[in-house]
Amino acid sequence: MTENLSLFDLAFGDSPDLKLERKHAAVFDGLICGVDEAGRGPWAGPVVTAAVILDYDNVPEGLDDSKKLTEAKREELFGKITSSAVVCAASSSPATIDRLNIRTATLSAMVRAVNGLAKVPRYVLVDGRDVPIGLKQPGQALIKGDGRCLCVAAASIVAKVTRDRMMVRLEDHCPGYGFAQHKGYGVPQHQAALNKLGPSSHHRTSFKPVRLAAATE
Repeated sequence: MTENLSLFDLAFGDSPDLKLERKHAAVFDGLICGVDEAGRGPWAGPVVTAAVILDYDNVPEGLDDSKKLTEAKREELFGKITSSAVVCAASSSPATIDRLNIRTATLSAMVRAVNGLAKVPRYVLVDGRDVPIGLKQPGQALIKGDGRCLCVAAASIVAKVTRDRMMVRLEDHCPGYGFAQHKGYGVPQHQAALNKLGPSSHHRTSFKPVRLAAATE
């Protein structure tokens, strides 16, 4: 379900604004949910999404787009977010990504993250260009929302840290690819491992570099 509200179109600027966002949250009894993902581009591993309803009386300082933060800062904020906010994460596996395509798999995981929240949000703000089909509440897409909206920034941090931890654990089960270092992204180290070992069951065979590596085995 989608809805266009000029209030949100006009209000959010180019950086998070707690005062403004708190005002908007009050309209929905504090139940604004931010949604973001991590891992659309990698060649391996899941795509992970997160939904976050902040407590606007207890917002961790320093929330921003996860890509702008150091790993240590993301880990620190992850603990603060999960201890003070309502949070749910959901993922789509490489097999699901290959079957549906990365966009559809991501949007599906976003819906599951929102539906899994312990509180039911009244409005959903999604980073990017798409509002997932299947949401039970009105929602709006925000381009670069993770740098403009605190609840979306919080979701970006939760999604990123959750996925990074998954990829570190995956290294133990699937050694040799360097997942703990590059988290499945297409860096030269990963390409070299693909050329040597071929794709693992955790690779996305619908992605061209993986498909080419499989063809040369």
